[in-house]
Formats: sequence, C-alpha cells, structure tokens
Amino acid sequence: MKTYIILLATAAFLAAPFVTPPFMGYDPGMFPVEITRPSIQPAGYAFAIWGIIYSWLAVSAVFGLLRKGDAMWDRTRLPLFGALVLGSAWLGIANGFPITATVTIIAMAGLSLGAFLTASPTTDRWWLQAPLAMFAGWLTAASMVSLGVILAGYGWLSDTATALTMLTIVVVTTITVQSRRPAMPLYAGAVIWASIGVAVVNWPSNTTVAYAAIAGAVLLVASAGGLFLRR
Repeated sequence: MKTYIILLATAAFLAAPFVTPPFMGYDPGMFPVEITRPSIQPAGYAFAIWGIIYSWLAVSAVFGLLRKGDAMWDRTRLPLFGALVLGSAWLGIANGFPITATVTIIAMAGLSLGAFLTASPTTDRWWLQAPLAMFAGWLTAASMVSLGVILAGYGWLSDTATALTMLTIVVVTTITVQSRRPAMPLYAGAVIWASIGVAVVNWPSNTTVAYAAIAGAVLLVASAGGLFLRR
C-alpha cells in the first residue's frame, strides 16, 4: 500500500505546477522592505533543475512498484510522502503567503533529507538514493532562499547580509549532510548548481554576494569530491 501511496503522491507533486498559478517568486510588494530581486535568489535558469528532479522522482516511484515490501525502500517512504504532500501544496501557498510557504519548504527540506539519509547507499542507489539526493539538495538551497527573502523583506537583515548568511548556512549544512553519504555527491551537486545560479545573477550588481557564492560552490566541489574519493 505504501508503494502505491508514494506513486499517487508523486503524481500529485508533478501535477501541481499545471493546476496552480505560475509562481515567479514572492511579490516584493508583500514585504515592508521592497526588494525587486533579492540577492539570495538564483538566476531563473537554475530552476530548470526541477525538470530533472520531477522526472527522476517519477521514474523512482514507478520502479518502486517492483520493490514492494523491500525494507530498504520502505524506510524512505514516510518522510518522502510528507515532502511530496507538502510540495504538492507549496505552489498554491507561495503565491499569497510567503511566511507560511517558507515554513512549508523548510519542512519539505527536512523530510527530504530524512528520506535521503535513510536510503541505502548500495541498494538500487540510482533508482532511489540518487533522485532523493537531488531532491534534498535542491530543497536545502531553496529553503534558505525562501528564508532569506523573508529576512530581507522584513528588514531583519540587509539584502547582502541575508544572502551571505544564507549561503554560509547552506554550505555548512551541505558539507555536514554530504559527509554522511560521501558516495552520492548529487546532493552537493544540486546545491552547487544553486550557488552558481546565485553567482551568475549577482555578478553585474552585487559582486560581494557573487564572489561568496562562487567561493561556496568551490568549497562544496572540493569537499564533495574529497569525500567521494576517500569513501
């Protein structure tokens, strides 16, 4: 039954962008401090990674039908189900309720990390652990982007200070998580992709954040690469 529930939850997650209004980022007018383009937000092209994540999760859910009752798969299903259910509702929430959306995506990130870290590093790793790694990696970055927009939008930190703080948290979190699963660097890879997107979009206007994002990406490449080689 859990296998079919995951399949249905994945289908709902994939369908969400087609049944909710397009999300183009939080409306700056919703915040006391109006920032047209928050520095922590990656370039638009970076979000194309969702195409890979959606596709891989769909393939994993279908393949999971062949692993009904498999204990290695089963222990990932509860946290994954939670992340998918929250993800199915997130777009609808984000268009009008940025604080609620931020709490939701942080919960999604936590649940996806739980699924990734409980997946077997050796059993069906490309069918289960790999898609979970990318899902968790991107949500690690996206949750801090969302939190950063809130912090800057309410004036709790300046736009630049917020971006630097969130980048630091993301890098530390990624290194910590990746150290527990050194053989699956796709987790760090998704975060690196987001960091490069932050660097690209800030290069013309905020070089402080751009350099910090590049430094974070380089550090993650070195860390994940070193962990992978020493595994």
